[in-house]
Amino acid sequence: MNLHEYQAKAVLRDYGIATPRGVTLTDPAQCAEAARQLGGSAWVAKAQIHAGGRGKAGGVKVCKSLDDLAATAKGLLGSRLVTYQNAPDGQPVNTLLIEETLAIARELYLSITVDRAAERIGIVASAAGGMEIEEVAAQEPEKILRETVNPITGLMDYQGRNLAFGLGLTGEQVNAFVKLLKGCYRIFIEKDLSLIEINPLIVTADGQLLPLDCKMSVDDNALWRQKVLAEQADLSQLDPKEAEAHAHNVNYIALNGNIGCMVNGAGLAMATMDLIQLSGGAPANFLDVGGGATAETVARAFQIILADPKVKAVLINIFGGIVRCDLIAEGIIQAVKEVGVKVPVVVRLEGTHADKGRALLANSGLAIIAANDLTEAARRAVEEAAQ
Repeated sequence: MNLHEYQAKAVLRDYGIATPRGVTLTDPAQCAEAARQLGGSAWVAKAQIHAGGRGKAGGVKVCKSLDDLAATAKGLLGSRLVTYQNAPDGQPVNTLLIEETLAIARELYLSITVDRAAERIGIVASAAGGMEIEEVAAQEPEKILRETVNPITGLMDYQGRNLAFGLGLTGEQVNAFVKLLKGCYRIFIEKDLSLIEINPLIVTADGQLLPLDCKMSVDDNALWRQKVLAEQADLSQLDPKEAEAHAHNVNYIALNGNIGCMVNGAGLAMATMDLIQLSGGAPANFLDVGGGATAETVARAFQIILADPKVKAVLINIFGGIVRCDLIAEGIIQAVKEVGVKVPVVVRLEGTHADKGRALLANSGLAIIAANDLTEAARRAVEEAAQ
């Protein structure tokens, strides 16, 4: 689960980490009060969406008068901001964060995430803040600094100093960076985060370190014990189909293709999408109904998939391990009848009672295309979607 920037900065402040002064607003009429609270004659208006690239897309603007601030708020609030990360549909802007302007001397990068290769928490820092870190890593890898945290000792001060020196910080800035990093590490552990990213971490003209932007992602598996953060979830940032799937405990991610996918198991779902691509098609979604899928789950999954008008065919790929294929077949038949599926449906069943499941589909009297293996299923789905 992602937090908005203003929510992430509130967490930072709860842990004693200073941030730029800011207020949120949801109505252009609130601009005058926001300006009064912050003071000054210029402010930064920042659209709050769950995507990067806001600045390049016009979602971050410096406003040098109250009229400019009001016009910016009117233009952004209620719009859909499209960035390179959420194209082509974009995401709705329901909230603006209005912040004070600051004199910036340098922009740095800092993040903490799970290093899956090392099976530990990893810290990444760079003197090239304000840029996409992927571009920096590809074009100037020498600018990427890393530290890995030993789970027994936790984050050590010397690791923070190593990064600070590598970033070119000096004097009191080194101690300030170590303190900030240790605070972020505490947040990462205590709030069950999977990512905390500060980009940029700025050095102001008077030498202060401040997080100008901050992203936080909470591990979904820990939301049951992070109730305060869970209550801040903004489902409006999700594709409507994703929001519905989330409400019914179905793992769904919308994509831009035209072949709907229904699979049990995340790994099998990824393999299914790969084979669709290799066969010349494009998946419309990732959808994992889980190992214990029921007829009701399958019916709900059909409804979610078919809510996408781009879907021209549906590929169902089920491996019956925990769940029996004949029960899944019954669910497919029931769902096709109830939902009124009007696009071709290709089904590949394998595993426990697969023969019984295929027989049920063959005798259903419905226009369901049975495939004997996954490669054939992907090829047929691509052919059907092209017609």
